[in-house]
Amino acid sequence: MASEGAVDGGDDVDAVLQAALQRLALLAEATNALSSTLDGAVALRRLCQVLLPQLADWCAADLLDEHGLAHRVVVAHWERLPTSHLEGPLPPVLESSSDPLARVLRGAGPLVVEPGVMASMKDGSALHAAQRALFSELGAHSAVIAPLRARRQTLGALTLARSGDTFPLTENDLALVEDLAHRTALAVDNSRLYASVQSTAELLQRSLLPTLPDVAPLGVAARYVPARAAVEVGGDWYDCFALPDGSTAVIIGDVTGHDLPAAVTMGQLRNMLRALVCDRLEPPGDILRRLDVTSHILYGGHTATCIYALLESGPQDSWQLKIANAGHPPPLLVSHDGDTRYLSSGHSVLLGIEPDTSRPSITYTPAPDSTLLLYTDGLIERSGEDFDRGLDRLRQHAAALTREPLAVFCDELLAGLAHGGNDDIALLAVRLPPRD
Repeated sequence: MASEGAVDGGDDVDAVLQAALQRLALLAEATNALSSTLDGAVALRRLCQVLLPQLADWCAADLLDEHGLAHRVVVAHWERLPTSHLEGPLPPVLESSSDPLARVLRGAGPLVVEPGVMASMKDGSALHAAQRALFSELGAHSAVIAPLRARRQTLGALTLARSGDTFPLTENDLALVEDLAHRTALAVDNSRLYASVQSTAELLQRSLLPTLPDVAPLGVAARYVPARAAVEVGGDWYDCFALPDGSTAVIIGDVTGHDLPAAVTMGQLRNMLRALVCDRLEPPGDILRRLDVTSHILYGGHTATCIYALLESGPQDSWQLKIANAGHPPPLLVSHDGDTRYLSSGHSVLLGIEPDTSRPSITYTPAPDSTLLLYTDGLIERSGEDFDRGLDRLRQHAAALTREPLAVFCDELLAGLAHGGNDDIALLAVRLPPRD
């Protein structure tokens, strides 16, 4: 009997160790799923894929927005039943409601929802009615609703439910579910902080982009498209303004980096370049050299590409284009007949590498009614693709659109080329007047 007792005791220890290892493995998988993306909704869906059916037969994740309104972000069933119709905005969370979800969203929990509670509860709130419909449609003999809390705030709730012949969720599962909810809340909070920083950078960047002036007889149009949600905002910018001598300054640039500091640096460079252009009235190459020296003294450690071009009218409807290029993709000149030419002469190193380097100014004589296109690399670059392939693609699209109005020209370029990349895009198009 003694030996049998020892064996039984050993079996019990093994079972406890096995259960503990399974829980640790589940927590590790859940953490990996939550940390694999900065998109909160995507992270919650990946979490549900891990938890089902290991811990529950179905789960739901609800989040509170900045106004305290609840949104059902995810409903998932281990049998992949259609659940999208159960997602979306939820009714208000009333202070008087005794529904378990309402209590958790108000700060209680985690709570075990026992069999029959949802059906028998006397609660007339619309939120409780939505919860009863959820439990009725997916089935549940037991559930745990845990709050998602971070930085002393309730961000939402995680619901895990079991149905059918599975063992019910009980008080013994609260510690595990609470740990999962804590990790989930941190992931949701991080995604919101990330989105806030990204939004701030984009707002800053857009606020620094100018309202294009009337520089008739030239036509001017510009577009800016922020990077996809998975990538932070960058430092792309464009500028255009008339100078006292009657010429028109045309500028585009891209600060290295994809974050808020890149957007701040972009604003600093833009304002310094504006001041230098208006004050000096020098050739573009000399202006970019001065910009490089000044920015190195004041804001050393940053690099950027930039094109500064001057358009000047000449006799008999002619135009002269002077360009200096500091490491930027070459401008594209498209004639009215669709002939294309990349203006690649005089290319020099990007700003921030050799501050006092000499930078050439190259002069071109564009034909009347031609279009000058300046753009950032997000328009042409694709991961794993040769740079020249992107240039060829841009050349073909621009040639086909050269007779379109300038606004349509820009919009159609973005429609045809903006997808597939993961970087910001800025473009500036200038159309010369036709010959009289």
